[in-house]
Amino acid sequence: MHLHANWTAADLVEDQSWINALDDGARTDLEREVKRLFVPGKPVFDYDAGDVDLGRASAPIATSFQTALNGPGIALIKRLPRETLSEDEFGFLTWMIGLTQGVPRPQGKDSKYLHAVRNVGTNYRSPTGRGYSSNSELDFHIDGADLVALTCYNGAREGGLSMAVSNEAINAALKAEYPQLLPLLFEAYPFSLQGEQAPGMPAWVKVPVFSEANGHVFIRWVRNRVESSQTIEDAPRIDARHWEALDMLDAVIRRPEHVATMMLEPGDMQILNNHRCLHSRTEFSDFDEPERKRLLFRLWLSPPQAEALPPAIAASFGSADGNTVRGGIPGQHYDERCREFDALIAAFHGMRMNAKLAA
Repeated sequence: MHLHANWTAADLVEDQSWINALDDGARTDLEREVKRLFVPGKPVFDYDAGDVDLGRASAPIATSFQTALNGPGIALIKRLPRETLSEDEFGFLTWMIGLTQGVPRPQGKDSKYLHAVRNVGTNYRSPTGRGYSSNSELDFHIDGADLVALTCYNGAREGGLSMAVSNEAINAALKAEYPQLLPLLFEAYPFSLQGEQAPGMPAWVKVPVFSEANGHVFIRWVRNRVESSQTIEDAPRIDARHWEALDMLDAVIRRPEHVATMMLEPGDMQILNNHRCLHSRTEFSDFDEPERKRLLFRLWLSPPQAEALPPAIAASFGSADGNTVRGGIPGQHYDERCREFDALIAAFHGMRMNAKLAA
């Protein structure tokens, strides 16, 4: 692995060590394991991580997750078995891989741990809009966990291009060109929780867009949530000078030299480190046939041995401690069953439980 965290789009084209294509033996072992373990209708919490054997796929999958965690922050696994698996089986394949790599995290109001990413007509720009259920172009953003894994079952008829940028490259450009505005990004901004907060909790959280720890810059950014916060009565107002800094950030992020693009194909798994990269997706249109519509499965993970985070963003992840179950959106149905599952998978990976979640 030669790439480091400060990369450009051209770097990812020149050095493709972040891409790992599974050979036929690895594909066969994954397919066999899905067919052995998957039971239609069985709750995902009822599968034991210790029962999963990825066989010849184990080493390349682990390498890809380490690339995302400790290298450039982005990895792509190609040639997962797809043609011989149903939608549900492919979703389970995503879950099965995730159990071996960390503790899955809940992703929203419904406290679901595995999301089907498909257009169901959601308005992304509404106060409760989420990108995974729309076909809109998305703002560059991070997801609410250390790692996000996206597996592609069906691609779109047109569009849906995946995009990623390096935090370190963005930070370097801002330091060189906008030193007078960069300090404003280290201040705290309000982010809307898009109506997904637990009962009794505030509708927004205030955290810095930029923060630093361990020699790395962490960027917590999604314009839609900052703009939505300004519709919440008790959220702080953002003045013109700070909006100027945010506009400058978006402009630098979207420079072509920074934006790596890839069209996820059926059988691909993209892994992104939300502490190293921002990501986005272009607008897409679907096929007419329901069985051909764009479908990805999204899994958020808290991996073992993850680094400590800047204390300033602990509010977003529940904890800043390393090797600790953190991240996710507990939502409105995070219950004792969720806590038991989290504790079980944490123990399997030798991780500490987040005290806030264990309460």
